[in-house]
Amino acid sequence: MPIYEYVCLDCQKEFEVLRPMSQADQPLPCESCGGKNVRRKLTVFYAHSDGRSVAGTTAPACGSCAGGTCSTCGH
Repeated sequence: MPIYEYVCLDCQKEFEVLRPMSQADQPLPCESCGGKNVRRKLTVFYAHSDGRSVAGTTAPACGSCAGGTCSTCGH
């Protein structure tokens, strides 16, 4: 089951919930204030393999490269 991130628009509390994909957008109360004005956040992730970016945002460069095939940082 995936972990989804939510934010309460009443108290601004952010929290995570482990739930089935079929329930991702089902209403749920805020963990902090119990409010019902809760929205699922867009979750962005980053994954890497052997120092190379494979998903999500790009990995930071080492400062001596312009990206591509840097032998120092693998960027």
